[in-house]
Amino acid sequence: MLLPLIFILLLVGGAVLAAQSSINGRLGAKAGVIESSWLTFVIGAVLTFLLMFFFEPAQQATLFSVPKWQLTGALFGVVYMLAIVFAVPRVGTAAATVAVISGQLLMSLLIDHFGWLSNAVRPLDASRYIAMALLIGAIGLIYLSHQQRHRRLASQPS
Repeated sequence: MLLPLIFILLLVGGAVLAAQSSINGRLGAKAGVIESSWLTFVIGAVLTFLLMFFFEPAQQATLFSVPKWQLTGALFGVVYMLAIVFAVPRVGTAAATVAVISGQLLMSLLIDHFGWLSNAVRPLDASRYIAMALLIGAIGLIYLSHQQRHRRLASQPS
């Protein structure tokens, strides 16, 4: 019973992430990429602090006692935010989202296959290879669509 709810939560999270990308992309185009990213992190930090303060149960480890390499994950959020805020106004929400999701899935498959970052090994099999090929195909099709639209707009008289 819990597993379907987790996947529903993940689908909602993905939908919210796409909306956030579009909103932050528009904000970044008007107010600046770094300013938009900064706003996201400030609001996120305040909300996360409140959730942590009121709802997080005590943990056996703290941010000061975990292996230091695990803290680098926070830096990757900055890379993602800057990339998405920069890209959305230029390529659109769908293209940026498919590229990001494809990057996430491809890296996830590699992490699983090699057991990187202290994760369990889940070897690549035929279905995972097919999934990688389909992802690359999706990126290619969206890129071609974007290029065709760009050429069509460039050839129209002003």
